[in-house]
Amino acid sequence: MEQTSLTSSASLTIASHDASGGRLFEQLLAMRINRIPSTNVVLIRKAWSDAEHMHGHQMHWAGESLTSHMLGVLELYIPFDPDDAGIVACLLHHALDTKIWTLDDLDREYGSDVRSMVSAVNLLSRVTMHERSIAAEESQMMFLRVSDDMRTVLLILCDYLRKLEQLPHLAPDMRRRLSRNVLELFAPVAARLGVYSLKQRLESKAFPVMYATDAARIAEQLEYLEQRFGDFLPSAALLLTRQLAEQGIEARVEGRQKQLYSIFLKMQGKSVTHVQSLFDLYALRVIVPDEAACYQTLGILHRIGHPVANRFKDYIGFPKPNGYRSLHTTVAKLSGMPDTVVVEVQIRTEAMQREAELGIAAHWSYKQGRDALDAARQRELHNSLIGQESEDAAVKRGISDHIFVLTPHSDIVELPEGATPLDFAFNVHTTLGLCFKAARVNGAIVPIAHALENGDLVEIIRRSEPKPSYNWLGVLKTASARSRLKRHLALADREGTIQAGRDTVNAELERRNFAPLDPDLSLLRFVDGITLSLSERQELLLNIGRKAQTVTSLLRHVDALKGMLDEQKIHVAHFKPGTALSIKFDEGIHMPYRFALCCKADKGDLPLLSGVAARDGIVRIHRHTCSMLRNVDPGRSVEVRWEEKATTKVKK
Repeated sequence: MEQTSLTSSASLTIASHDASGGRLFEQLLAMRINRIPSTNVVLIRKAWSDAEHMHGHQMHWAGESLTSHMLGVLELYIPFDPDDAGIVACLLHHALDTKIWTLDDLDREYGSDVRSMVSAVNLLSRVTMHERSIAAEESQMMFLRVSDDMRTVLLILCDYLRKLEQLPHLAPDMRRRLSRNVLELFAPVAARLGVYSLKQRLESKAFPVMYATDAARIAEQLEYLEQRFGDFLPSAALLLTRQLAEQGIEARVEGRQKQLYSIFLKMQGKSVTHVQSLFDLYALRVIVPDEAACYQTLGILHRIGHPVANRFKDYIGFPKPNGYRSLHTTVAKLSGMPDTVVVEVQIRTEAMQREAELGIAAHWSYKQGRDALDAARQRELHNSLIGQESEDAAVKRGISDHIFVLTPHSDIVELPEGATPLDFAFNVHTTLGLCFKAARVNGAIVPIAHALENGDLVEIIRRSEPKPSYNWLGVLKTASARSRLKRHLALADREGTIQAGRDTVNAELERRNFAPLDPDLSLLRFVDGITLSLSERQELLLNIGRKAQTVTSLLRHVDALKGMLDEQKIHVAHFKPGTALSIKFDEGIHMPYRFALCCKADKGDLPLLSGVAARDGIVRIHRHTCSMLRNVDPGRSVEVRWEEKATTKVKK
């Protein structure tokens, strides 16, 4: 069976609720110093002291003390050779859960690098498939986009592997939920990163819990094959080592059987019911000194065995997006192998083997003597992991430059970079946004325009009633939130303007001794012989409220008032037939006028006349039935009244 550096005899067993936590830390620190002599011991000891103090005897939900959990994660994390900041973040990755430390405290004590990692871990630990509406593929993309710092992602994967080691202490429903998250989200992320050692360990622990029946069936079939063929892989590996040595190639050959979960997925994909139908059920891994020896070994294998057609893959010439490199071929009739068994052979160098175990972490430059990661190489690999197709899709969805923050209930909210607490509130619910009063971010009150960061915990303090402001439009970064705010403000303005128009019309009706408008605006239902809907009646009041039309010009066109309104005019004007009269306009203003020729208006038509102020300052007098009045701007309509004065008529 395959052995990796992560499962070597140097690995330590972590005991829960043990007073030897300090001794265990010293052992792990010694392991670290042995791997990285330039380790900042003072910094790491300080982080351990702070972690011990803040955790005390607190218990982790997985059934062990927080201290034991943290040291267990550290044991899994150290072989990936993160830098000192990564080790500190591992020791303090539960700091925010204690409610004793804040992100600002971490920044002050350990710098922005540690703050950023702990914040991202706090967020990523809540990215699960439980009750999520998005597909697993999108969750994996979101997981990788939350942080472009692979130290953080690897830390989360180690954290989940430690949780899986505590499965016996968990309730059955929690075991299944945790196992599902691992199989659908975390193990695939490990595969994307190329960290196959972690991927296999995650899957091997989660699969029997999530798919107990299938795991038992596959194990039974493998046991049958072992009884039939025996344990042939060690002898086959030894024979191949000798055959390669005879050809002048020094090689290390390891045999392995395909992992249970990988077998399960392959059987599902190929719709087969027995493991013996798979070509890559068994594998030999050949480690050679250099790249040239890889291709020489391939040629030898194809001579001493029978290569299976269409089963050759050159991942050295064409590496996988995560950086994985190796030659793969499938052969039969190898020495030491049963006649009916084919085997997949993977050929690679020691460097390629390390990359296959550690994935993207193999490209970290810390071990080569620098204190920083190879940022350019890491960014290149990160982008290739996400994949160009997924990246393009992300751009279309507008999430390539997004952040992810938490609600008080640990739900994840996706926002664009630069988003504010107000954007967060509108994203959660429109009503919450409209009732926004203040916001706490990571426990501290912040300004409304505060720019949120990945992993922030955001809590909104709300008013009992909405009190939005036009000033908020300059704060919001998301178009959907601005649109909803504008809609609310416009609706609020509309209702207020309609009410102002109603009040104006009611005042005029009261002055004329008419009843006020009822809730359905029934008086305005029929205008110039046209039946209006309630919305159209409200538009009339909206125009009055905006002062786009006068009340009297509106009432003049209301069918129910036409005759009654004219009689009132006669009474109010005290018109006496046969008396020499002049025209008097609203507000007591006297203006020159002339009778319009289009309708042959004449003062004999009194009082059925209407005035229109022309651009030359002269009022044209029309019959109130004149068709020309329908196209007149309501703002130019003038109410005509009569009184006994000298005539100021303009000559035609």
